[in-house]
Amino acid sequence: MGLNFRSLDRRRFLRGSGVALALPLFGSLLPSAAFGEPTPNNPKRLGCFYFPDGVPMPLPEDPSYQDWAWFPHGDGKEFTFTKCMQPLEPLKSELTILSGFSHPRSRDVHGHNNADQFLTAAPTGGGDREYANTISLDQEYVKYVGDQTRIASLVMSTDGGTGTARGTHTISFDRNGRPIPAEHRPKQIFDMLFVKRNGDSARRLALSQSALDEMLADANTLKKSLSTHDRHRLDEYLDSVRQAEIKVDKAKQWLNVPLPTVDGDQFNLELTTDQPREYLQTMFDLIYLAFKTDSTRVATYQIGRENGVGRSDHLARAVGFNLAHQLSHETKNPDGWKNFGIYCQFLNEEFGRFVGKLKETPEPAGTGSMLDNTLLLMGSASSAFHLSRNYPLILAGGKQMGVKHGQYINHAGMNFQGGPWLGKGEPWQDKAKGVDIPLSNLFATMLQRLGTGADSFADSTGTIAEI
Repeated sequence: MGLNFRSLDRRRFLRGSGVALALPLFGSLLPSAAFGEPTPNNPKRLGCFYFPDGVPMPLPEDPSYQDWAWFPHGDGKEFTFTKCMQPLEPLKSELTILSGFSHPRSRDVHGHNNADQFLTAAPTGGGDREYANTISLDQEYVKYVGDQTRIASLVMSTDGGTGTARGTHTISFDRNGRPIPAEHRPKQIFDMLFVKRNGDSARRLALSQSALDEMLADANTLKKSLSTHDRHRLDEYLDSVRQAEIKVDKAKQWLNVPLPTVDGDQFNLELTTDQPREYLQTMFDLIYLAFKTDSTRVATYQIGRENGVGRSDHLARAVGFNLAHQLSHETKNPDGWKNFGIYCQFLNEEFGRFVGKLKETPEPAGTGSMLDNTLLLMGSASSAFHLSRNYPLILAGGKQMGVKHGQYINHAGMNFQGGPWLGKGEPWQDKAKGVDIPLSNLFATMLQRLGTGADSFADSTGTIAEI
């Protein structure tokens, strides 16, 4: 027996072609996309990577400072890496290290609350503050290039899904500040990139387009009878439906385009974090392949969730420790800074391996290397123990976009907070020793180098001339 759609609550469903679409309480989670002009010759790609729990920040008088501090020693072109950063030494001319940058509206909250705002600069806050997020840097760039590839953006994390407010598993947020679910299973990522779907895709897409057209008409009729508050909520929904239309049209466009041919036998696609080093390498390799085959030009990967929750905390087992988050709490113990530094060294080694592969690969349909045409950001939203200031940041690639490298932009200088946690007050509760630069200034600079023409992003106050 068929459903009587006319008997359904019109405030809960939209109708079209015998299909009912629920009006979600929290809006659509569809990623935003918009049409931009195609880039001639060289593509311009963006990759953003997040690691949790901050970095080793021993004070200068600590014997561990020389070897295991995360930030380099020196300034400008004259700087040296510590053992923590040593894996990046061969790539020194291809990257820039930055200190003294953070998001102004998040500097006085606990560091574990901050992954949500790393790419957005939104005041997601902590405690009793109302949670609200905004569009992330990667999705801002998707507006310009999302239609030029089969997949608008590749959103990945070690833990998968979206997580919770202030405990996010994704660093990508759409134009309405909704979290975009991240994929954590290598097999699913590989299939999405390279395995052809079943033969009735075109038929299902055609039906989807017809349903969307009729549901938009029904929504416009419904809008006339709604309150001002409900109209605002419906406007958000209509915007999501319009973006869905774009996705349907785009999917049709790509239906008959041959998929890239990639040999999946070279990967162990059933990996889990029980094999942490191989898992991390495979996730980076999948992004490399997605970029190389021009399946997407935008990727994000949240390497770990804050607060030591989830499978990502097991990554420390790659270097002989049990849980990653625990290392940040044990720096007061003998070899505590060294142990934490060895884990960060592991992350830098695998990130460096990925950067090196891009450098070694000529641009498939352009000039220079893939790295020259790819802008990469690696960082965390805390530095010292739970401190939401002086983010540890690495910017790599993009030389053919005019990005200048081989430098340490040491805005923090020696005026930084650090030291082990001794079980009393935490650095994030202390008065700041200096004033950070808005991280959005870096984001605005990146968007300009990516060719978007953007003058600003979020709360930026300018750009960074050194880059």
